[in-house]
Amino acid sequence: MAAKPRVKVPKSAAAGDIITLKTLISHKMESGQRKDGDGNVIPRDIINKFTCTFNGQPVFSCDLDPAVSANPYFEFKAKINEAGTFTFTWVDDAGDVIETTQDIALK
Repeated sequence: MAAKPRVKVPKSAAAGDIITLKTLISHKMESGQRKDGDGNVIPRDIINKFTCTFNGQPVFSCDLDPAVSANPYFEFKAKINEAGTFTFTWVDDAGDVIETTQDIALK
């Protein structure tokens, strides 16, 4: 998978704050229903799973279907009680895994 993730996490937050996390990953998300110029079916190639954890604990998770547009974007909230690391993971149909991390400190 030639995908490039981008994440936006605040650098710091006070204990008990609810923060907004944003992710965007560059991926063509080919549904497997289109045909190329020669009439051949273009094989399905989608990100099918996204997860976010904070210090190893699940924060957000979803399964994706072929109807999801290219370059999937997610925005969700999390409550912060301690400093730590968010881990963002995307998995595609081929089993390729893209993972990135972002730290957050307490104010």
